[in-house]
Amino acid sequence: MPYEFLEDTATADIAFRAWGKNLEELFIAAGDATINTMIDNIDAIAPKETRTFNLENDDLDMLLFNFLQELIYYKDSEQLLLRAQHINISQENNKHQLKAITAGETLTPEKHSQRVDVKAVTLHRFQLEKTANGWETFIILDI
Repeated sequence: MPYEFLEDTATADIAFRAWGKNLEELFIAAGDATINTMIDNIDAIAPKETRTFNLENDDLDMLLFNFLQELIYYKDSEQLLLRAQHINISQENNKHQLKAITAGETLTPEKHSQRVDVKAVTLHRFQLEKTANGWETFIILDI
């Protein structure tokens, strides 16, 4: 699993660190960590419905922030648990662009073991950095 929960970092929030050999892997790992914060058994999420969305931002870290917020938005607005299936990140005209293909299903308490309800991604200590092994991020979720 390319992420770990950091239990001693935030008392009223959930913190995690995610990594990947490239940006696409990192975004997928961070998305899974966000969903895994809410649902214990993320492998039980069947890819029944798809959502594709395009995001754009001047800053790469804010593109990640927006991507995670999008997953939370679908959970809140449609009770839809989504996992990234494919992510493409590019840069054009000094803007970072993301195209995400996600798949998932409606939250069903009998099927999806709920943990906590994530309200938002916070900017407190939000980090995205290139490392010798690829990319790494540190994120705190408001619960």
